[in-house]
Amino acid sequence: MSAFKIVYTDPMWAVGADGEIDPGSAALERAVYGSEAELVLGRYEAGAFVKEGPAFLDLVRGADALVIYRAQITPEVVAAIKPSCKVVARQGVGFDNLNAPLLAANGIYGLNVPDYCVDEVTTHTLSLVLALERQLCLQNQRLKGGTWNIFDGGYPRRTNDLTAGIIGFGRIGRASARKLQAFYGRVLAYDPYVHNDLMRGYGVTKCDRLEDLLGQSDVVVIHALLDDGSKFMINRESIASIRQGALLVNTARGNLVQPEAVLDSLREGRLGGYGSDVFTPEDPNEHPINRQILGFDNVVVTSHRAFLSDTAERSQRTRVAEEIRRVLRDGQPPLFGRLA
Repeated sequence: MSAFKIVYTDPMWAVGADGEIDPGSAALERAVYGSEAELVLGRYEAGAFVKEGPAFLDLVRGADALVIYRAQITPEVVAAIKPSCKVVARQGVGFDNLNAPLLAANGIYGLNVPDYCVDEVTTHTLSLVLALERQLCLQNQRLKGGTWNIFDGGYPRRTNDLTAGIIGFGRIGRASARKLQAFYGRVLAYDPYVHNDLMRGYGVTKCDRLEDLLGQSDVVVIHALLDDGSKFMINRESIASIRQGALLVNTARGNLVQPEAVLDSLREGRLGGYGSDVFTPEDPNEHPINRQILGFDNVVVTSHRAFLSDTAERSQRTRVAEEIRRVLRDGQPPLFGRLA
């Protein structure tokens, strides 16, 4: 009999080409856990993982460890996993769905993997920025459609004459600063939790107010965490401060940006372009405002894949398994990414 039951609630990597859960996909995890663990790879129905409701609670009940991706930790989930569960891990950087305070209040460790995809996210961010700067997607679309015109999309800007602004100066924000400096003449950052001294060490100028950064930047990239205080930080009021014709790129969380504010700014021409890897809900086609945003030629979007590479995914999965093994087998707190 296995010593530990570990439930992966919604492991997208476990879905095979036939649209079914592939038990063999967890070879990496089994190599870490050895024979000590029983792995449960979610409940997959009608092309989606079940992430709530009675069937979901039945799935997680009795787990010694829980691994989530998009699933939400709620009081009902915690009630279902007590008293057996010792640790809940999120396979990702963010922790807005982890509910770390609730886990801590119930004596359950909560952890994420905050730094496994820094290179991927920053590279993806710059890809969106440069695609907008050079109108690459519009040129690609028009030329493949039979129209050869070097002026489709208008005149690009000389980026070395411009200022880039970063909202959120954590691990990813700092790495983005280095990459942005290769293209932009000046880089600013807004993060009330990071001192000016650290920003100066990265060659970045600190802005004390979000409005100041928006007003001075020709391109704004968002790398902030999502919490109650940052939800819709880009809204109709704040976006009114943005420099005319500026680009806005979000590779952090969908709910950091109010869709109505972006739509209005695109219609008015205040925004010169919008790039986003993240939306709420995940598929922007399912949201009436985001669906309208997709129709603009100066909008470039991707399907929440900024984090993605084979190397990053393997690292994230390995690290989650190692932390869970550390808690369950060794009786130690998580070493990396510990939140609660």
